[in-house]
Amino acid sequence: MTAGERRLAQRLEDKLEDDYLVWYDVPVGHKRLHPDFILLHPQWGLIILEVKDWKLETLCQVNPQTVTLLTAEGEKTVRNPLEQARGYALELAKMLEQDPLLVEDQQAHRGKVAFPYGYGVVLTHITRRQFDAQVGLCQVFEPHLVICQDEFYEAVDAIAFQERLWNLFPYAFGTPLTPEQIDRIRWHIFPDIRITAKQLTLFSDEHAEDQEVEAEMPDLLQVMDVQQEQLARSMGDGHRIIHGVAGSGKTLILIHRCLNLAEKPDQPILVLCFNVSLAAKLRQMIQEKQLSGRVIVRHFHGWCNDLLRQYRLPKPSPTEFQGVAYIKELVEQVIRSVETGKIPVGSYAAVLIDEGHDFKSDWLKLVAQMVNPQTNALLLLYDDAQSIYGETQQRKVSFKRLGIQAQGRTTILKLNYRNTYETLTVAYEFAKDCLTPSDAQDEDVPLLIQPQSAGRRGSKPELIQLPNFQQEVEYLAHRAQQLHERGTAWNEIAIIYRARWMAERIYKHFQQMKIPVEWVNRDGRSRDYRPAAASIKLVTMHSSKGLEFPVVFIPGIGFMHSQNSSERDEARLLYIAMTRAIHQLVITGDRSSPFVQRLEGAIAKLPSLLV
Repeated sequence: MTAGERRLAQRLEDKLEDDYLVWYDVPVGHKRLHPDFILLHPQWGLIILEVKDWKLETLCQVNPQTVTLLTAEGEKTVRNPLEQARGYALELAKMLEQDPLLVEDQQAHRGKVAFPYGYGVVLTHITRRQFDAQVGLCQVFEPHLVICQDEFYEAVDAIAFQERLWNLFPYAFGTPLTPEQIDRIRWHIFPDIRITAKQLTLFSDEHAEDQEVEAEMPDLLQVMDVQQEQLARSMGDGHRIIHGVAGSGKTLILIHRCLNLAEKPDQPILVLCFNVSLAAKLRQMIQEKQLSGRVIVRHFHGWCNDLLRQYRLPKPSPTEFQGVAYIKELVEQVIRSVETGKIPVGSYAAVLIDEGHDFKSDWLKLVAQMVNPQTNALLLLYDDAQSIYGETQQRKVSFKRLGIQAQGRTTILKLNYRNTYETLTVAYEFAKDCLTPSDAQDEDVPLLIQPQSAGRRGSKPELIQLPNFQQEVEYLAHRAQQLHERGTAWNEIAIIYRARWMAERIYKHFQQMKIPVEWVNRDGRSRDYRPAAASIKLVTMHSSKGLEFPVVFIPGIGFMHSQNSSERDEARLLYIAMTRAIHQLVITGDRSSPFVQRLEGAIAKLPSLLV
């Protein structure tokens, strides 16, 4: 910011009420327009402000199109800032007029945006008296569209300051914008905060503003909430930790962070996670953002394998090391190679870690060394409630000792946006006794956070009790066909299972029924996972972490209690599986199982829906 922009930003923060939203220098639309400030208020509408630190003695010539300035390098001609602000405002209005829910339906103003919009110029070094004394300025800059230096002094009354902003509007409406309309405005002017891949296809063409709106524009446009957007845009430099509950938008913030970092990378950006299936999903999201050439997405062990191959270092012998021992030796080989200088450190402009609670301490220490110290950009996304691999439950971790310097830069996200109130309430009630804080707490990791619902309502989770697993499989096949006939896409349905034998039976029966199904973990890996393919996704509970689907089926929970792991671990797994559901959750099992009885009790406690 210039000095004048900083002063104006401070006044906006100090003197505006909480229902104003303000953006500074944020790219707008597919054209990536860059107004200095955008203000949005439910009652007053949109304001575009251009800020100039000009002094009277530097103004050589002013006309409606251009301004000629005297600079240290001689005379310089720039675009008239009032005309520039006007152009931005008209572009935004033209964009928003494409949305039927943002325009007037009355005959006199039909098709025009249903809220005021205005624009103006802030002259940070010219007082109102000086402005009025300059005839040339008054003729080119309409006085009511200019805010002068002395009109945003610190001593200026807040109401008087706001009145100067209100004077920028040519008219006022009596009906305030609804929260839904405000979100729709944000959705249109800031495409980078849109949530779903399907919605990202709208206005994706660079000439889309000249085209008619697609008839299938959804009624519900999902965007980051204001806290998420502010966090994603204002993250700044250095190491950062985001501790968020399931469904709080951590991955969405990661993708937005990639967008910002990728604007000027001298080195690649690395995105790491534990699960191969999550890596595939992240890779798809990165591709949709057209960042594949600048952002590398890998699961941790695949990245370790890449490093050994890239630097022509030997891999562990498969005859000497097998199974888990091979994986452990693979990581240790990379760590030794970094310590001896065979693999260089600081080779990435930024490193972003999703599902960081599944990373072991030595993995985090290794990854932290890979960040270029000049950029120092490290982001760790974390949720202790989703730790299901045992590591964080057995160790005391200090991020500082691992090289992650995030003291004072940890953000907590408590609101769950993915799940309906009903699904989240049942999942937490079922597993709350097992979601206790682990011994892995550090001064930078808060105690376990209880998720809070964002208030989205839906149907109750269904618990279908059947006498045997074969009937469960047949029931799920019938429900899947029924949903598809009613308009649900195949790839919007996931079946999340616990044991391999369950997947074998489901896969075989669905193939016999000619229901398209993709067994994501069939060979123990997920390299070929295709999120967009028209098929039901058959995925393990472990590999479902970080994923989400409109419809989730969870079969065979009657058998979970008999698994080798503890009841606590199994309950945490089921909690994770249940919180993958965006709209509808269907669970099947045998009534005799303790888990079924416990889940039945959790559903019974759910308050009745209000009509």
